[in-house]
Amino acid sequence: MSLGPLIFRVHAIKRMFQRRISKDDVRHVLEAGETIETYPHDTPYPSRLVLGWRQSRPLHVVAADNADTGETIVITTYEPDPEEWERDCKTRRRR
Repeated sequence: MSLGPLIFRVHAIKRMFQRRISKDDVRHVLEAGETIETYPHDTPYPSRLVLGWRQSRPLHVVAADNADTGETIVITTYEPDPEEWERDCKTRRRR
């Protein structure tokens, strides 16, 4: 999937720095990854959770698309926690 401009929320930038996730990592996940959850009621834009891999490192990116501008807003990104996610990094563990 081809992406337009990425807009990084301040929260995303802070987390990327803390977690050593680059802008290239985020772009790769959004372009090549798989949407594993959608949040259609999020505002101001519906958002989604995307799983992608950088080498053997799984990454989740939460992003929203502004259809009017063609921009993708990056909300946060992180490595899935094995306590919360199954080994496939797609399925939440039941509690």
